[in-house]
Amino acid sequence: MLELRDVSKTVGGADHISGVSMRLEHGSLNVLLGPTLSGKTSLMRLMAGLDRPTAGSVWFDGKDVTGVRVQDRNVAMVYQQFINYPAMTVYENIASPLRVAGKDKARIDAEVRRAAALLKLTPYLDRTPLQLSGGQQQRTALARAIVKNARLVLLDEPLANLDYKLREELREELPKIFAETGAIFVYATTEPHEALLLGGSTATLSEGRVTQFGPTIEVFRHPRDLVTARTFADPPLNTIVLDKVGRDFVLGGGVRLPAPPDFADIPDARYTIAFQPHHLSLDRPGKDAVAVPARVAVTEITGSESFVHLSFADARWVVLAHGIREFEPDQMVEAFIDPKHIMVFGADGRAAGRMRKEAA
Repeated sequence: MLELRDVSKTVGGADHISGVSMRLEHGSLNVLLGPTLSGKTSLMRLMAGLDRPTAGSVWFDGKDVTGVRVQDRNVAMVYQQFINYPAMTVYENIASPLRVAGKDKARIDAEVRRAAALLKLTPYLDRTPLQLSGGQQQRTALARAIVKNARLVLLDEPLANLDYKLREELREELPKIFAETGAIFVYATTEPHEALLLGGSTATLSEGRVTQFGPTIEVFRHPRDLVTARTFADPPLNTIVLDKVGRDFVLGGGVRLPAPPDFADIPDARYTIAFQPHHLSLDRPGKDAVAVPARVAVTEITGSESFVHLSFADARWVVLAHGIREFEPDQMVEAFIDPKHIMVFGADGRAAGRMRKEAA
Protein backbone atom coordinates (compact mmCIF):
# COMPACT_ATOMS: atom_id res chain seq x y z
CA MET A 1 0.00 0.00 0.00
CA LEU A 2 1.17 3.53 -0.83
CA GLU A 3 0.15 6.05 1.80
CA LEU A 4 0.53 9.82 1.74
CA ARG A 5 0.22 11.34 5.19
CA ASP A 6 -0.64 15.05 5.15
CA VAL A 7 1.89 15.68 2.40
CA SER A 8 2.70 19.24 1.29
CA LYS A 9 5.23 20.67 -1.14
CA THR A 10 6.26 24.32 -1.21
CA VAL A 11 8.53 25.74 -3.90
CA GLY A 12 9.77 29.33 -3.70
CA GLY A 13 7.05 30.22 -1.22
CA ALA A 14 4.29 28.82 -3.47
CA ASP A 15 2.24 25.82 -2.38
CA HIS A 16 2.33 23.17 -5.11
CA ILE A 17 0.73 20.46 -2.92
CA SER A 18 -1.23 21.17 0.26
CA GLY A 19 -2.11 18.66 2.97
CA VAL A 20 -2.77 15.59 0.81
CA SER A 21 -3.59 12.30 2.53
CA MET A 22 -4.37 9.19 0.43
CA ARG A 23 -4.12 5.41 0.62
CA LEU A 24 -3.60 3.43 -2.58
CA GLU A 25 -3.89 -0.36 -2.46
CA HIS A 26 -1.89 -2.92 -4.45
CA GLY A 27 -3.64 -3.92 -7.66
CA SER A 28 -5.65 -0.70 -7.70
CA LEU A 29 -6.22 1.80 -10.49
CA ASN A 30 -6.15 5.40 -9.29
CA VAL A 31 -6.82 8.42 -11.50
CA LEU A 32 -5.60 11.92 -10.71
CA LEU A 33 -8.05 14.26 -12.44
CA GLY A 34 -7.58 18.00 -12.69
CA PRO A 35 -6.80 20.87 -15.04
CA THR A 36 -3.28 21.91 -16.00
CA LEU A 37 -1.31 23.21 -12.97
CA SER A 38 -3.71 21.59 -10.49
CA GLY A 39 -0.85 19.57 -8.95
CA LYS A 40 -1.09 16.16 -10.67
CA THR A 41 2.56 15.94 -11.77
CA SER A 42 3.82 17.41 -8.49
CA LEU A 43 1.88 14.77 -6.56
CA MET A 44 3.21 11.94 -8.75
CA ARG A 45 6.78 13.15 -8.27
CA LEU A 46 6.28 12.96 -4.50
CA MET A 47 4.85 9.45 -4.85
CA ALA A 48 7.82 8.36 -6.95
CA GLY A 49 10.50 9.89 -4.73
CA LEU A 50 11.68 12.33 -7.39
CA ASP A 51 10.84 15.14 -4.95
CA ARG A 52 10.73 15.20 -1.16
CA PRO A 53 7.73 16.76 0.59
CA THR A 54 8.19 19.96 2.55
CA ALA A 55 5.89 18.49 5.20
CA GLY A 56 4.25 15.13 5.79
CA SER A 57 5.51 11.67 4.87
CA VAL A 58 5.24 8.94 2.23
CA TRP A 59 4.86 5.30 3.26
CA PHE A 60 5.05 2.11 1.19
CA ASP A 61 3.97 -1.24 2.63
CA GLY A 62 4.29 0.07 6.17
CA LYS A 63 7.74 1.65 5.70
CA ASP A 64 8.52 5.35 5.70
CA VAL A 65 10.14 5.96 2.29
CA THR A 66 10.05 9.76 2.43
CA GLY A 67 13.81 10.07 2.07
CA VAL A 68 14.40 7.04 -0.15
CA ARG A 69 15.77 7.90 -3.60
CA VAL A 70 13.72 7.02 -6.67
CA GLN A 71 16.63 4.81 -7.83
CA ASP A 72 16.10 2.66 -4.75
CA ARG A 73 12.36 2.22 -5.33
CA ASN A 74 10.66 -0.14 -7.78
CA VAL A 75 8.86 2.61 -9.68
CA ALA A 76 8.01 3.09 -13.36
CA MET A 77 6.94 6.49 -14.64
CA VAL A 78 5.83 7.56 -18.12
CA TYR A 79 5.30 11.20 -19.05
CA GLN A 80 3.34 12.81 -21.86
CA GLN A 81 6.77 14.06 -22.99
CA PHE A 82 8.13 10.62 -23.85
CA ILE A 83 11.70 9.70 -22.84
CA ASN A 84 13.68 7.03 -24.73
CA TYR A 85 17.35 6.22 -25.23
CA PRO A 86 18.10 7.69 -28.68
CA ALA A 87 21.12 5.43 -29.47
CA MET A 88 19.19 2.22 -28.73
CA THR A 89 16.73 0.40 -30.95
CA VAL A 90 13.11 0.10 -29.88
CA TYR A 91 13.83 -3.47 -28.85
CA GLU A 92 16.72 -2.42 -26.63
CA ASN A 93 14.76 0.48 -25.16
CA ILE A 94 12.00 -1.87 -24.07
CA ALA A 95 14.46 -4.50 -22.86
CA SER A 96 16.59 -2.09 -20.80
CA PRO A 97 14.86 -2.50 -17.41
CA LEU A 98 14.89 -6.29 -17.83
CA ARG A 99 18.62 -6.30 -18.54
CA VAL A 100 19.26 -4.11 -15.49
CA ALA A 101 17.22 -6.62 -13.45
CA GLY A 102 19.41 -9.48 -14.74
CA LYS A 103 16.68 -11.42 -16.54
CA ASP A 104 17.75 -14.22 -18.88
CA LYS A 105 17.79 -13.72 -22.65
CA ALA A 106 14.71 -15.87 -23.35
CA ARG A 107 12.65 -14.07 -20.71
CA ILE A 108 13.72 -10.69 -22.04
CA ASP A 109 12.81 -11.60 -25.62
CA ALA A 110 9.39 -12.95 -24.63
CA GLU A 111 8.51 -9.89 -22.52
CA VAL A 112 9.72 -7.41 -25.12
CA ARG A 113 7.75 -9.05 -27.93
CA ARG A 114 4.60 -9.31 -25.77
CA ALA A 115 4.71 -5.60 -24.94
CA ALA A 116 5.58 -4.66 -28.53
CA ALA A 117 2.62 -6.64 -29.87
CA LEU A 118 0.25 -4.99 -27.41
CA LEU A 119 1.43 -1.52 -28.39
CA LYS A 120 1.61 -2.19 -32.14
CA LEU A 121 5.41 -1.82 -32.18
CA THR A 122 6.48 -5.17 -33.64
CA PRO A 123 7.35 -3.74 -37.10
CA TYR A 124 9.58 -1.10 -35.51
CA LEU A 125 11.72 -3.11 -33.08
CA ASP A 126 14.90 -2.62 -35.13
CA ARG A 127 14.45 1.15 -35.52
CA THR A 128 15.85 3.87 -33.27
CA PRO A 129 13.48 6.37 -31.61
CA LEU A 130 14.48 9.14 -34.01
CA GLN A 131 13.07 7.02 -36.85
CA LEU A 132 9.65 6.87 -35.17
CA SER A 133 6.67 9.18 -35.04
CA GLY A 134 5.83 10.90 -31.77
CA GLY A 135 3.07 8.40 -31.06
CA GLN A 136 5.39 5.45 -31.71
CA GLN A 137 7.99 6.92 -29.37
CA GLN A 138 5.35 7.28 -26.65
CA ARG A 139 4.31 3.66 -27.15
CA THR A 140 7.94 2.62 -26.74
CA ALA A 141 8.09 4.41 -23.38
CA LEU A 142 4.85 2.72 -22.32
CA ALA A 143 6.15 -0.70 -23.34
CA ARG A 144 9.28 -0.18 -21.22
CA ALA A 145 7.08 0.59 -18.21
CA ILE A 146 4.98 -2.51 -18.86
CA VAL A 147 7.94 -4.93 -18.87
CA LYS A 148 9.51 -3.41 -15.75
CA ASN A 149 6.84 -4.97 -13.51
CA ALA A 150 7.21 -2.15 -11.02
CA ARG A 151 5.23 -2.08 -7.78
CA LEU A 152 4.22 1.54 -8.45
CA VAL A 153 3.40 2.64 -12.00
CA LEU A 154 2.85 6.37 -12.60
CA LEU A 155 1.47 7.50 -15.96
CA ASP A 156 1.34 11.27 -16.47
CA GLU A 157 -1.11 11.89 -19.35
CA PRO A 158 0.61 9.10 -21.32
CA LEU A 159 -1.90 8.78 -24.16
CA ALA A 160 -2.16 12.42 -25.18
CA ASN A 161 0.07 11.97 -28.25
CA LEU A 162 -1.61 8.82 -29.55
CA ASP A 163 -4.30 8.52 -32.21
CA TYR A 164 -7.91 8.05 -31.11
CA LYS A 165 -8.21 4.32 -31.89
CA LEU A 166 -5.02 3.38 -30.05
CA ARG A 167 -5.96 5.58 -27.07
CA GLU A 168 -9.26 3.74 -26.73
CA GLU A 169 -7.59 0.32 -26.98
CA LEU A 170 -4.98 1.21 -24.36
CA ARG A 171 -7.50 2.75 -21.98
CA GLU A 172 -9.18 -0.64 -21.91
CA GLU A 173 -6.04 -2.78 -21.77
CA LEU A 174 -3.69 -0.87 -19.45
CA PRO A 175 -5.67 -1.36 -16.22
CA LYS A 176 -5.86 -5.11 -16.92
CA ILE A 177 -2.14 -5.35 -17.59
CA PHE A 178 -1.04 -3.60 -14.43
CA ALA A 179 -3.74 -5.15 -12.21
CA GLU A 180 -2.36 -8.59 -13.05
CA THR A 181 1.02 -7.59 -11.61
CA GLY A 182 -0.47 -6.34 -8.33
CA ALA A 183 1.08 -2.93 -8.97
CA ILE A 184 -0.37 0.34 -7.74
CA PHE A 185 -1.42 2.12 -10.92
CA VAL A 186 -1.70 5.93 -10.90
CA TYR A 187 -2.88 7.70 -14.04
CA ALA A 188 -3.02 11.49 -14.40
CA THR A 189 -5.39 13.14 -16.86
CA THR A 190 -7.13 16.44 -17.55
CA GLU A 191 -10.07 14.66 -19.21
CA PRO A 192 -13.14 13.66 -17.14
CA HIS A 193 -14.32 11.17 -19.77
CA GLU A 194 -10.93 9.41 -19.58
CA ALA A 195 -11.33 9.00 -15.82
CA LEU A 196 -14.79 7.52 -16.36
CA LEU A 197 -13.51 5.13 -19.03
CA LEU A 198 -10.66 3.94 -16.81
CA GLY A 199 -12.85 3.44 -13.75
CA GLY A 200 -11.14 2.49 -10.50
CA SER A 201 -10.85 5.36 -8.05
CA THR A 202 -10.41 9.04 -8.83
CA ALA A 203 -8.85 11.89 -6.90
CA THR A 204 -9.95 15.32 -8.12
CA LEU A 205 -7.31 18.03 -7.75
CA SER A 206 -7.57 21.80 -7.62
CA GLU A 207 -4.74 24.20 -6.79
CA GLY A 208 -2.63 21.48 -5.20
CA ARG A 209 -5.40 20.03 -3.04
CA VAL A 210 -7.26 16.75 -3.38
CA THR A 211 -10.89 17.84 -3.19
CA GLN A 212 -12.32 14.30 -3.20
CA PHE A 213 -11.06 10.72 -3.53
CA GLY A 214 -13.16 7.62 -3.99
CA PRO A 215 -14.68 5.23 -6.55
CA THR A 216 -14.70 7.13 -9.85
CA ILE A 217 -18.42 6.85 -10.57
CA GLU A 218 -19.29 7.94 -7.02
CA VAL A 219 -17.10 11.03 -7.21
CA PHE A 220 -18.71 11.87 -10.55
CA ARG A 221 -22.29 11.34 -9.35
CA HIS A 222 -21.93 12.70 -5.83
CA PRO A 223 -19.30 15.47 -5.70
CA ARG A 224 -18.95 16.82 -2.19
CA ASP A 225 -18.42 20.38 -3.39
CA LEU A 226 -18.78 22.65 -6.41
CA VAL A 227 -15.04 22.61 -7.15
CA THR A 228 -15.12 18.82 -7.53
CA ALA A 229 -18.21 18.97 -9.71
CA ARG A 230 -16.54 21.53 -12.00
CA THR A 231 -13.38 19.40 -12.20
CA PHE A 232 -15.46 16.41 -13.33
CA ALA A 233 -17.22 18.25 -16.18
CA ASP A 234 -16.19 18.66 -19.82
CA PRO A 235 -17.69 20.74 -21.46
CA PRO A 236 -17.83 23.03 -18.42
CA LEU A 237 -20.49 22.45 -15.78
CA ASN A 238 -23.70 24.44 -16.17
CA THR A 239 -24.53 26.49 -13.08
CA ILE A 240 -26.88 29.20 -11.92
CA VAL A 241 -27.23 31.02 -8.60
CA LEU A 242 -30.83 31.19 -7.38
CA ASP A 243 -33.12 31.10 -4.37
CA LYS A 244 -35.10 28.22 -2.94
CA VAL A 245 -38.59 29.29 -1.96
CA GLY A 246 -40.77 26.64 -0.43
CA ARG A 247 -40.55 23.54 -2.58
CA ASP A 248 -39.24 25.35 -5.67
CA PHE A 249 -35.98 26.76 -6.97
CA VAL A 250 -36.72 30.14 -8.57
CA LEU A 251 -34.62 30.68 -11.69
CA GLY A 252 -35.98 34.11 -12.60
CA GLY A 253 -38.27 35.25 -15.37
CA GLY A 254 -41.12 33.33 -13.81
CA VAL A 255 -39.36 29.95 -14.20
CA ARG A 256 -39.68 27.71 -11.18
CA LEU A 257 -37.91 24.37 -10.88
CA PRO A 258 -39.57 21.96 -8.44
CA ALA A 259 -37.07 20.74 -5.86
CA PRO A 260 -36.60 16.97 -6.20
CA PRO A 261 -37.06 14.83 -3.06
CA ASP A 262 -33.34 14.92 -2.22
CA PHE A 263 -33.54 18.70 -1.78
CA ALA A 264 -37.17 19.32 -0.85
CA ASP A 265 -36.40 19.77 2.84
CA ILE A 266 -33.28 21.95 2.65
CA PRO A 267 -33.83 25.45 4.11
CA ASP A 268 -34.99 28.35 1.97
CA ALA A 269 -31.80 30.19 1.03
CA ARG A 270 -29.55 31.08 -1.88
CA TYR A 271 -27.97 28.10 -3.66
CA THR A 272 -26.03 27.21 -6.79
CA ILE A 273 -27.62 24.48 -8.87
CA ALA A 274 -25.48 22.63 -11.37
CA PHE A 275 -26.04 20.10 -14.11
CA GLN A 276 -23.90 18.44 -16.76
CA PRO A 277 -24.14 19.63 -20.41
CA HIS A 278 -25.68 16.30 -21.43
CA HIS A 279 -28.40 16.85 -18.82
CA LEU A 280 -29.56 20.06 -20.49
CA SER A 281 -31.71 19.27 -23.51
CA LEU A 282 -33.24 21.05 -26.50
CA ASP A 283 -35.98 18.41 -26.63
CA ARG A 284 -38.22 17.64 -23.67
CA PRO A 285 -36.65 14.52 -22.09
CA GLY A 286 -39.65 13.69 -19.89
CA LYS A 287 -42.81 15.05 -18.35
CA ASP A 288 -40.98 16.45 -15.30
CA ALA A 289 -38.55 18.55 -17.33
CA VAL A 290 -38.87 22.32 -17.01
CA ALA A 291 -38.61 24.60 -20.06
CA VAL A 292 -36.28 27.58 -19.81
CA PRO A 293 -36.28 30.31 -22.50
CA ALA A 294 -32.66 30.86 -23.54
CA ARG A 295 -30.78 32.76 -26.20
CA VAL A 296 -28.27 31.05 -28.52
CA ALA A 297 -24.77 32.53 -28.40
CA VAL A 298 -22.94 30.15 -30.73
CA THR A 299 -23.20 26.57 -32.00
CA GLU A 300 -20.25 24.24 -32.44
CA ILE A 301 -20.94 21.27 -34.72
CA THR A 302 -18.51 18.34 -34.41
CA GLY A 303 -20.39 15.94 -36.69
CA SER A 304 -22.07 13.43 -34.41
CA GLU A 305 -22.65 16.06 -31.71
CA SER A 306 -23.38 19.76 -31.39
CA PHE A 307 -22.38 22.06 -28.55
CA VAL A 308 -24.99 24.80 -28.28
CA HIS A 309 -23.96 27.72 -26.08
CA LEU A 310 -26.88 29.48 -24.41
CA SER A 311 -27.45 32.48 -22.19
CA PHE A 312 -30.20 32.71 -19.59
CA ALA A 313 -30.33 35.61 -17.15
CA ASP A 314 -26.73 35.94 -15.90
CA ALA A 315 -25.89 32.30 -16.63
CA ARG A 316 -23.98 30.86 -19.57
CA TRP A 317 -24.77 27.22 -20.38
CA VAL A 318 -23.72 24.57 -22.87
CA VAL A 319 -26.03 21.91 -24.29
CA LEU A 320 -24.41 18.70 -25.53
CA ALA A 321 -26.89 17.59 -28.21
CA HIS A 322 -26.73 14.55 -30.48
CA GLY A 323 -26.53 15.15 -34.21
CA ILE A 324 -26.29 18.40 -36.13
CA ARG A 325 -28.22 21.26 -34.55
CA GLU A 326 -28.10 24.57 -36.41
CA PHE A 327 -29.19 27.86 -34.82
CA GLU A 328 -28.63 31.51 -35.59
CA PRO A 329 -26.88 33.71 -33.01
CA ASP A 330 -29.43 35.42 -30.72
CA GLN A 331 -32.13 32.91 -31.69
CA MET A 332 -34.47 32.10 -28.81
CA VAL A 333 -34.90 28.41 -27.94
CA GLU A 334 -36.36 26.33 -25.15
CA ALA A 335 -33.84 24.42 -23.05
CA PHE A 336 -35.14 21.70 -20.72
CA ILE A 337 -33.82 20.93 -17.24
CA ASP A 338 -34.83 17.66 -15.62
CA PRO A 339 -34.89 18.24 -11.82
CA LYS A 340 -33.70 14.71 -11.09
CA HIS A 341 -30.30 15.46 -12.65
CA ILE A 342 -29.47 18.65 -10.77
CA MET A 343 -26.80 19.06 -8.11
CA VAL A 344 -27.26 21.66 -5.38
CA PHE A 345 -24.53 23.51 -3.50
CA GLY A 346 -24.80 25.95 -0.61
CA ALA A 347 -23.20 29.37 -0.29
CA ASP A 348 -20.07 27.66 1.11
CA GLY A 349 -19.76 25.59 -2.08
CA ARG A 350 -20.52 22.32 -0.29
CA ALA A 351 -23.11 19.84 -1.51
CA ALA A 352 -26.60 20.22 -0.05
CA GLY A 353 -29.25 17.69 0.91
CA ARG A 354 -28.66 14.00 0.20
CA MET A 355 -25.58 14.87 -1.85
CA ARG A 356 -23.92 16.25 1.28
CA LYS A 357 -24.65 13.02 3.18
CA GLU A 358 -23.48 10.69 0.41
CA ALA A 359 -20.31 12.68 -0.24
CA ALA A 360 -19.37 12.90 3.44
